[in-house]
Amino acid sequence: MSTKTKNRAAKYLLLIVFIATICLPAKSFSQEKTKISLQYGSHREGKRTDADMARWRGYGLGQFIHWGVYAIPGGHWDGKYYGGAAEWIRSWEGMPNAEYDKLYKQFNPVNFSAAAWAKQAKNMGAKYVIITTKHHDGFCIWPSKYTDYNIKNTPYKKDILKEIVTAYDKEGIDVYLYFSIIDWNHPGYQAGTGITPEDRLNWSNYKPFKTDEEKTRYATFKEFTRNQLIELLTDYPTAKGLWFDGTWDGAWMKEFAWVDQLEKELRAMRPGLIIGSRFRADENGKRGFDSNGVLMGDYEQGWERDLPNSIEDVHGNDWDCVMTVPENQWGYHSDWRGYVKTSDDLIEMLVKSVSMNGNFVLNFGPDGKGAIRPEETKLAKEIGDWMKINNEAIYGCTYVNLKKQGWGYYTKKDNKIYLTVINRPINERVNIEIPKGGLKPIKAYLLENKKTADIINRGRNKQNSSLYSIAIPTEYKSNKPFVIVLEVGGTEEIKEAYQQAKT
Repeated sequence: MSTKTKNRAAKYLLLIVFIATICLPAKSFSQEKTKISLQYGSHREGKRTDADMARWRGYGLGQFIHWGVYAIPGGHWDGKYYGGAAEWIRSWEGMPNAEYDKLYKQFNPVNFSAAAWAKQAKNMGAKYVIITTKHHDGFCIWPSKYTDYNIKNTPYKKDILKEIVTAYDKEGIDVYLYFSIIDWNHPGYQAGTGITPEDRLNWSNYKPFKTDEEKTRYATFKEFTRNQLIELLTDYPTAKGLWFDGTWDGAWMKEFAWVDQLEKELRAMRPGLIIGSRFRADENGKRGFDSNGVLMGDYEQGWERDLPNSIEDVHGNDWDCVMTVPENQWGYHSDWRGYVKTSDDLIEMLVKSVSMNGNFVLNFGPDGKGAIRPEETKLAKEIGDWMKINNEAIYGCTYVNLKKQGWGYYTKKDNKIYLTVINRPINERVNIEIPKGGLKPIKAYLLENKKTADIINRGRNKQNSSLYSIAIPTEYKSNKPFVIVLEVGGTEEIKEAYQQAKT
């Protein structure tokens, strides 16, 4: 072979290698990616397997309650409308801080009944509740010994948190304690300087405080926060977990080593304690997921007023969705504007969440007197009426690996697949596709009345998946989402392969 020919062959070989390299899937490179060594990243990979987390996983439906002195102005002050989330009104330029900080002296919720709240939640079908023990304004609904800004110094005086925990425990509803790290009332609290994109790129150089005096003040706030969390776990021993907010502040994120130790201390106090993913950051400023992309905490809290589109979006993690009725009102706002969700909207969100191994948590914002607003009461009843009939398709159910169809969502428990029909087909046929080797349909019936639904075998497609239609009984009428139960067993046997037409 001549030198010219050898050179041409070598160039050709290099070209082949280059093309093969750039055509390799990105996954090949990600699999070889070296993990970053972290001291304060996630301390566990994969899901928790203990009984407490298994119980959390099976809840399906929960309730969130945002309640505090911000319910008194209800989104208005001095005749002016505040368009933000009601619990943030103290941060509004139209709300004098000094006036807001005196509102607790008016807090006397004469219409409050923890027993009525808990009964309503029970009738709605909620299995857990998240209650705001302290929001960003710093007001505590329990008689904390570490601040005077608490329920004991209001006209009401009684421990509201104890009343709530006792009432919900009595109804068999697990209680989780919301706690804001932000505290506008504490003199040592500081957010630190704002985090810029450059700070995130150079996290090790980021300085949240401008002076040593600011740092010293923040140290008192840290100890105050630790004391209050220990107090909550000590005084309310039946609470199952902690739900944190406000941890995006640069000062808190920079205290990654201290917060990591605090988390370990809290977990040691309460074996089985459940904490979401946004309590702390790692040493590189990554919060929720650490620098290796591993979930921090016990479940993902990123789905706030949002839902994943597919099972791939949750990356195999436990998760829940917390949802408001109007677009973005958590605490009581007397003036709901924009789109207000219907019970049908919320039921679909609930089923969609469970269909992707998540829980759905619906928010309520009681008014300044302690009453749950009529709109929320109506929704709770409508959801509860639906749950009384269909809760079998929600509690303890999991994801089903079947191709999504336009009529609704699948959930599964034991040998039953639940088909929750959101969009009733015009032809009265609910189509399903069972992949080769999948579980074989045995019988189908309506969950509401156990009326048998015919299973129609429609043959196979070119992927050799078996196609079925479930015939909705013609006499069944419903103006709400409904559930068809499909019992399965054995496996599909493929005796003949699908043959495509030869062209």
